[in-house]
Formats: sequence, C-alpha cells, structure tokens
Amino acid sequence: MTYCVAMHLEDGLVFISDSRTNAGIDQISTFAKLFIFSVPGERLIVLQTAGNLATSQSVVNLLRQRTQGSGPHLQNVATLYDATVLVADTLREVVSRDRSKLTADIDLSSSFIVGGQIAGGPMAIYNVYAQGNFFQATPDTPFLQLGESKYGRPILDRNLDYRTPLDEALRCGLISFDSTIRSNLSVGMPLDLLVYRTNSLESMTPKRITSDDAYYQQIRRQWSDGLKTLLAELPAPPYG
Repeated sequence: MTYCVAMHLEDGLVFISDSRTNAGIDQISTFAKLFIFSVPGERLIVLQTAGNLATSQSVVNLLRQRTQGSGPHLQNVATLYDATVLVADTLREVVSRDRSKLTADIDLSSSFIVGGQIAGGPMAIYNVYAQGNFFQATPDTPFLQLGESKYGRPILDRNLDYRTPLDEALRCGLISFDSTIRSNLSVGMPLDLLVYRTNSLESMTPKRITSDDAYYQQIRRQWSDGLKTLLAELPAPPYG
C-alpha cells in the first residue's frame, strides 16, 4: 500500500510520501514514490505515485527518457496543466501496452499527484486517477492524498487550510503519516519529503526521514503525550 500527501498553500507546496511496497506479509520492500523533474530557475515538477509498482515505474522512466527528445516533455511544456496531461497520457499508454501483452488478469492501475510551478505560471497540484482523468486542488481543499488516506485525513481536515504556514503544514503532514503508520502496517518508513516556497523555482532534492530521525521521533512522542493529556482533561461524561 502507499500513503502520499501534497499540500498547495499560500506560501508554497509540501509533498510527503512513504516508501513501503508490499506484495504480501513476507514481501516488503522500499521504493521511492516521489520524483523530481526540474530546470533550475525555470521549473520544478514533482510526481508522487501509488498503485502498481511496475506501471508507475514505467511511467516515470518514460517521462525521464522523453526529456532527451524533441517532442513535448516535462522539461519543455508551457504549463503545469500541460505537464499533468502529459503524465495522464503516458499512464494510459503504459497500461494499454502492458495489458495487451498479459495473459493473466492483473491490476495494472496506478495513480499520480503532479505538482510544482513553471516560470510565469502559478503553483498547482493535480490528482491523476488510474483512468487518466484528473482534478486540481483549490484553496477550499488545499491538499491531495494517494493510497491509504483515511487514517491521516482527520489531522489534515482539522488543522490545515490555505493560509497555514509551511512549517506548521509540514508538522501536520508528519503527524498525519504517524497516525497512518500506527494504524496500517502497509504504510511505512522511510518518508520522502519536499518543501517548495512560492516562486523560488529551485532545483531541489527530497529529504529522506528514517525511523530514527530525531525530530520525527520528538514530534510523534509529543503528539501522543499531548493527546493522552488532553483526553484526561476533558469533562467527565454525564451518562454511563
């Protein structure tokens, strides 16, 4: 399984992905699910993936190969919307190609988040469904999720809005992952994260957070202890 979160905020973008891939309780591996396509000073495009690993890897590899060609690719399209259309088209191409050669009924579906900024245009994040259609996050709903979203969503719903500062949004995202990891063994460390500030157009490398990361351990302990303290301080129920 997978859990990915992308946030579109007034001050910038936050992307966090887990890295656990499993095909059963005895087949657990680590694969990155966050990928960068950038031209320093001109564009930063981030992909997050969920679903069939072979499909998502093929899509990312094709997109990378095509940056060396003369046709439309992620390093020359004019807008982030055009980049998302390109990802969606490539996803459909890979699924169609592989499905035509399979003799077994295998789920090839994969989904993507595409986000970032291209010079001259606004920041955006899009959720690309397995079928290739997609939608965009808005200030009213400033985050998108892929994969095992239900355990971490309440944290985001209660605490995140479009004007949330980036450092607070990052803390919120990490707690969302901690809640998910505690409740679902198919989501696991390490985490890959990237924080992008509006109009910076920097070439960036994702930060990898391992299970022994001191800051991550500190905030997850503090969050857990704080919840226990708050629960104990709530008024006693008038029934029961």
